[in-house]
Amino acid sequence: MPISVACLVDRTLLYRYLRLAVNLLAFCLHRPIPLPENPRLTSQDVTVVIPSIQGDGGELWDTIRSILATEPHEIILVTVGAHEQRAKQVAKELNLSRVRVYGVAQPNKRRQIVRAIPEIQTEITIFADDDVTWPSTLLPWMLAPLEDERYGGVGTNQRLRRAECPNLQQRIWGYLGALYLERRNFDCASCMVIDGGLPCLSGRTVAYRSSILKDSAFTYEFTHEEWLGQYQLNADDDNFMTRWLLSHGQKISYQHHKHAEVLTTLEDNPKFLKQCLRWSRSNWRNNITSMFCDGHIWMHQPWSAYAVYLTTVSHWALAWDAFLLYLFFDMAKCWPHQSREMGLAALVCWMFLSKFLKLLGHYLRYPGDFLLLPVSIVFGYFHGFIKGYAMLSLNVTVWGSREGADDDDAYRMIRVSPKHPEGLGYRAAVFHPR
Repeated sequence: MPISVACLVDRTLLYRYLRLAVNLLAFCLHRPIPLPENPRLTSQDVTVVIPSIQGDGGELWDTIRSILATEPHEIILVTVGAHEQRAKQVAKELNLSRVRVYGVAQPNKRRQIVRAIPEIQTEITIFADDDVTWPSTLLPWMLAPLEDERYGGVGTNQRLRRAECPNLQQRIWGYLGALYLERRNFDCASCMVIDGGLPCLSGRTVAYRSSILKDSAFTYEFTHEEWLGQYQLNADDDNFMTRWLLSHGQKISYQHHKHAEVLTTLEDNPKFLKQCLRWSRSNWRNNITSMFCDGHIWMHQPWSAYAVYLTTVSHWALAWDAFLLYLFFDMAKCWPHQSREMGLAALVCWMFLSKFLKLLGHYLRYPGDFLLLPVSIVFGYFHGFIKGYAMLSLNVTVWGSREGADDDDAYRMIRVSPKHPEGLGYRAAVFHPR
């Protein structure tokens, strides 16, 4: 029997907005794992690893100072070999005795992580980007979940470090960047309540048990990941680590709390579009792998699979909104004029509300940004085109938004060549040149 238009409208609304309604309730119910009264783990059980391209600059050293204020055991800074000596010299000049510096030949985050792992001497390892600012209260909140041996990784709440005295262009781009992080915080907190899942343990600041990282099986897979059987993938390191925890029965935690809130920077200029393109490609690769290759997520985190991972394939804001309006007009064509107007007003109001309900926390903190809401709605529609282009260029791994980041881009995605029958052995030699 053919489905009526009214039934199709109901089903479309249910699929489109069920995850929002459920996630809103879950977000309100989320509570971080509290600090234990007598913690076994302390800041001296933590080594912080910072992969950095330049290995120098005021922003990097400000990051290191904010991390040192939390009193970890030590910091391992891994930069590019050409900048290694300069980084060591600056660390010495600043009297940073708890900072060790190492170098790798090419700027690649997986290479830098692998270089640092053998040097780690503590039970817990935290990876941090070189442009973050830590609160002094961060470590106890990150360590709290790891008191339970079932947990293998812990993520953090993230906010944008807003520019001081921004011009109009910087304010608009910064606003869009802040909303990106706000959406991510919302999705992570919501899914954590429902099934313990989250999109990804972001590498901006994330904690792992060192024993997991030092496992030879992890190191091998981390340096031999394949994408679609055609490429060796040396990008998307945090996505791989998140999937590894899930596939090996390790629980993950996300501490959504103001004392576990890390500040970070995003581009406040048109380069933000390049960041969005890079994130979108990474999401496509990760979500395709999680849903259709690994498959663990369907069994262990079914709600996250629906509410986060599947949206990469199914969520196209402009198409969905246009389709809903078309269905409404088709359904209401025989309604009285007044009823049709009231129904349309109700649908449009709900569509409008759905655009900012999950972002309400941002608008409460920065009420003036509510004036920019139309910008975020238009950008949400435009982002569909970014996502579509990303889908057609998944073998591209360039950053395009950071100086020096693409100097060795060819190593992020190495095509498997039939000329090398050794296969992964050959590619591992490329990854670990002697």
